Amino acid sequence: MKKIVIGGQVAKTELGSLVEKYANGAFTWEVKSDLDAAMAIKSGAVDYYVGACNTGGGGALAMAIALLGGDKCVSLGMPGKTLSVDEIKASVAEGKVAFGFTPQDMEFIISNLMECLLNKGE
Repeated sequence: MKKIVIGGQVAKTELGSLVEKYANGAFTWEVKSDLDAAMAIKSGAVDYYVGACNTGGGGALAMAIALLGGDKCVSLGMPGKTLSVDEIKASVAEGKVAFGFTPQDMEFIISNLMECLLNKGE
């Protein structure tokens, strides 16, 4: 079973509920501080990182970017722009493992992200 860690600055409990709703029992999830969440994915203790903040990239991804590098991270939603389903699919296909976004877009993003991760075939 794959593991998702929830970091970021806002809506952590709500994110967990959405992950559970769309995971079809294939993922477990846990909430951690940003630093602990980024360290968990860096060490391989978890498979994916999701986080929300009001910009979609700062507080949501700062620690993940610092520890994993920008090539493993992507902002799926920010004020005024939410990536399309095809762009979310492309991010997963490119090997991104840390995903940031704004809370107002989290249901759309999590539902589509989880579908992509479920269909990844690992």
